[in-house]
Amino acid sequence: MDALYKLGKASAADIRDEIADPPSYTAIRTLLTILEKKGHVRHASDGTRYIYEPAVARGEMSKRAMDSLLKTFFDNSVERAVAALLTRKDADVSKDELDRLSKLIEKAKREGR
Repeated sequence: MDALYKLGKASAADIRDEIADPPSYTAIRTLLTILEKKGHVRHASDGTRYIYEPAVARGEMSKRAMDSLLKTFFDNSVERAVAALLTRKDADVSKDELDRLSKLIEKAKREGR
C-alpha cells in the first residue's frame, strides 16, 4: 500500500519496481487482488493491464490499520500499545516527542477520553 500511495495510480509492475527487494510479480498481483476484495484498492483496465489506485485515503487506511493492530495484539488497549512502543529496546523517543505525547494525553483527559 505504501508504494501505491506514493505512486497514486500504478500497474502491478510499477508497484513492484517501487518496492525494495520485492516479491514476485505474481505475489504482487495476488496481494492486489486480496486488497481489492477487502475494499482497499480498485482498478481500471488499460488495455490488457490493470491500473490500481487506493480506494481509501491514507489517513483512513492508517486508522483502520491501527484499529486492527489494537484489536489483534493489544486487546483494544491503547495503554498496552503505547507501552509496547515506549519499552522497546530500540525505541528512540526524543524528549520533544515525549512532551508532545504528554500534551496529547492531557488533552484527551480534558475531553473525557
